[in-house]
Amino acid sequence: MALQLFAAAQLVLPALLLQPEPRRRSFYLFWGVVLAFSVWFLNQLTPTGIALAILTALRSGLLLLVATLVGVALARYVRRLWELLPVCLVMTLADFYSWYAGPTAGFAEQIKDYYLFPEGPPPLIDMILIKLAVPGSAGLAPIFGISDWIMVVFFAVVASRHQVNDNLIGARGDCLARQKKIGRYLPVSAAALFIAMVLAQITGLFIPALPFIALTMLLWYAARYLLRQRS
Repeated sequence: MALQLFAAAQLVLPALLLQPEPRRRSFYLFWGVVLAFSVWFLNQLTPTGIALAILTALRSGLLLLVATLVGVALARYVRRLWELLPVCLVMTLADFYSWYAGPTAGFAEQIKDYYLFPEGPPPLIDMILIKLAVPGSAGLAPIFGISDWIMVVFFAVVASRHQVNDNLIGARGDCLARQKKIGRYLPVSAAALFIAMVLAQITGLFIPALPFIALTMLLWYAARYLLRQRS
């Protein structure tokens, strides 16, 4: 699972080189409809055997692509690092509320019941869950949602545009992307997502990943800022 997430993080590198450009709403609307239709269409196909495993991997790949593009688009609106404070606060409160009293808790139970006793069509929420290979599972299993990867990319792009090194194993991601060095990038946000996934696997509890990612990134930015001030 760690290797798969690390491989997915390498796909973020090209996104770090995308420059924010003014776009009309029609541009986002058109591509939003195209990508949403593509996700929906792939989920209407119901092959069996090895074809199902390939199609499931293709669906997850498409969701990662969509989430990456959305994360890049959202990052263009962050002009100062301090603007992340209200973003993280709202994101955390909204996710906790959804988990405690909103639809997230219900969705989690639906997914758990379906994958324990797969009968009938999968729940609708399964359409936007990214699936990976995990030990003990015959096929790919849902690990995290599309919104989690959106924020992983969002924080990585914000760090890159504000020249903050969020790479745990080397130079800044945008520098690696320009040098076309793949396999040397592990953004803090992806590591935070992995830790949240591991905690969920160990405890058997549903742990909202977004608040954990937000808290981790705020602490990272604060630490980098303090180190910069001392130097």
